[in-house]
Amino acid sequence: MNQTSNEALIGVAPEFRRMLNAARMVAPTDAAVLLIGEQGSGKERVAREIHRLSARAGGSFDIVTCAGMAESDLDACLSGQSDGSGGSLFLDEVAELSGSAQARLLNLLASHRAIGRRILSGTTRDLAAEVDRGVFRQDLYYRLNVVPLDLPPLRERVQDIPALLRHFLDNAATLHGLKSPTLAAGAERLLRRYSWPGNVRELANLCERLAILFPGTLLMPENLPLEIRRGDRLTGGDVPLRLPPSGINLKELEVDLIRQAIGLAGGNKSRAARLLGLSRDTLLYRMRKYLINA
Repeated sequence: MNQTSNEALIGVAPEFRRMLNAARMVAPTDAAVLLIGEQGSGKERVAREIHRLSARAGGSFDIVTCAGMAESDLDACLSGQSDGSGGSLFLDEVAELSGSAQARLLNLLASHRAIGRRILSGTTRDLAAEVDRGVFRQDLYYRLNVVPLDLPPLRERVQDIPALLRHFLDNAATLHGLKSPTLAAGAERLLRRYSWPGNVRELANLCERLAILFPGTLLMPENLPLEIRRGDRLTGGDVPLRLPPSGINLKELEVDLIRQAIGLAGGNKSRAARLLGLSRDTLLYRMRKYLINA
């Protein structure tokens, strides 16, 4: 799908707006930015927005895919992708770099051999946790993590789904020369309840499929994929937590929930805090209080 540069930047959800406002504040500077978020959450789109609003907007926006990259390949990418105009370089999935490639990148950045380009990085993993585990260099982490931006997953931006649906359906219909479909209330309700493991990218792909298969029609629940229809039954009847007659150990419950949240968030403390409805500082305080290492 031919996507526009700002399509992942639609939304009014508070977490999303705070992230986007911070991105636009840091854009005019030359600070390194680390974009943290799940696959499909829009890290590249935010990086492009930062480049667009920067003094380097007239230069190129180059992407280096770090997964599986050898030290020699990294050297070639850094020296060979720029057009010499001092643009921006987006290191996609920077946590996937091998130890030798990390050392090489650090050396290139320290010696300014990245041709004076601004460095923007993206990762699905918690780099601070990777540093603690000894698999990511601490010195490189500090160079890349000058301004961290945490992108919320789509399941935490439910109020943004209707506007994104309309945007993607209209874009796909225009792209393929079709009339855009509309959504019945029941279908939109199912789409709002779905967990969107593929985030904004999954939503965009679904909208393109629906625009092609059902041009100009009213989309009903039965027109949606099975996993989305099944998701309604799985999430629609949540049972409130009840205190058992035997009582509970509140401390043990809190520790268990914190551990579960950290596991679900893949070690990302900011994401775990959101799952628990806490601030990151509050979560870190409780982890220290209960001696939780993660």
